Amino acid sequence: MSELPNLTVLDHPLLADKVTRLRHHGTGHHDFRDLIREIGALMAYEVLRDLPTEEVEVETPLETTTGLRVREQDVVLVPILRAGLGMLEGFTIVLPGARIGHVGLYRDEETLQPVQYYFNVPRAEGRRFVVVDPMLGTGGSSSATITLLKEHGARDIRLAVLVACPEGAQALERAHPDVPVLTAALDRRLNEHGYILPGLGDAGDRIFGSD
Repeated sequence: MSELPNLTVLDHPLLADKVTRLRHHGTGHHDFRDLIREIGALMAYEVLRDLPTEEVEVETPLETTTGLRVREQDVVLVPILRAGLGMLEGFTIVLPGARIGHVGLYRDEETLQPVQYYFNVPRAEGRRFVVVDPMLGTGGSSSATITLLKEHGARDIRLAVLVACPEGAQALERAHPDVPVLTAALDRRLNEHGYILPGLGDAGDRIFGSD
């Protein structure tokens, strides 16, 4: 994927197993939500691998030693409403002290372009932003969200998605070449309706049972 230098596909058997379970059309809403939460937690370890740390003293039962702590409050998790909420819980299991922002977008079914309806995000200065969304399809919603965050003042941004396709990854690379993208799976292509193939269907509908 030399033409997509900022895309990282996370290669782990546990992730592959859970994504396969997500894809199955017979996976019900309860199991689908559980799987997305578990995948979010697994992905969080890689997405946040290079978090800065600070040395602290800690009292063990036997003596004083030094250890490392991350500044959780300097991380802002930003799910793209509504489907991004499915991944959020997994990330907060790993980083419970993170701040949370919300960006609301929906896709115009005719133009396939994102339309903003909500934006509520903590201040940006000195903070790392992690945008979470299950699908990177056309790239429109992710790109629009990152643009909004940059306009808000964010400078350290990365995107975590469950499933990506080449078209969406290329679109994001063109719009935001400075933003790393991490995904659990890179699928084949988009169909004429803007859905990823083989994909896993409409993630929001399957998470919330609105299909």
